[in-house]
Amino acid sequence: MDEEIEYRIKRVQAGEIQDYAFIVKKYQHPILVYCWRLLGNEQEAEDAVQDILVKSFEKINMYKPTVSFSSWLYKMAYHHCLNLIHRKKLQRAFKLGLFTHNMPTTDSAAQNIESQLFSEPLSRALNKLTAEERSLLVLRIFEEKSFGEIGEIMNKSQEAVKKKYGRTKTKLKKIMNAMKEEEECVNFNTLFKTKA
Repeated sequence: MDEEIEYRIKRVQAGEIQDYAFIVKKYQHPILVYCWRLLGNEQEAEDAVQDILVKSFEKINMYKPTVSFSSWLYKMAYHHCLNLIHRKKLQRAFKLGLFTHNMPTTDSAAQNIESQLFSEPLSRALNKLTAEERSLLVLRIFEEKSFGEIGEIMNKSQEAVKKKYGRTKTKLKKIMNAMKEEEECVNFNTLFKTKA
């Protein structure tokens, strides 16, 4: 556990709220990156981070050092992002119900930048996973969390997390291979048409 963070948390819990600025400074960017990868949208991720940090401040007296503060905070971020994803799916389903004809969608400039920042093929493949699978990969690969920490965050046993991680990696590889094959077919067809 990070002794400096634990010290600052105790001070905040004792009423020294100015010490929370240190906690925000340390975790704001990593939580932003985590949320961005889960939500796939920079603005939504920024808003989520603000909500998460406010919520963690409001609930800081509930934090007990039986788990690391990092795991506690990521767990809060995980559940917050899952709720946002669920709400977004409901809104999308509602809109589709209102508008029965298919409207073409185009990516905004921000979405194009996001896909470049997070490796376009990987970003597209991650979007084909469930939110839980995406979170698991992001926590393990990008955030370098241990299986134990991920278990704490996702309310699962360490063994269940390891098994799910293995299955999710296999699923992601299959998705990326399928996308690669699809791209090669498209490139071949384009080449074939130009030669004909």
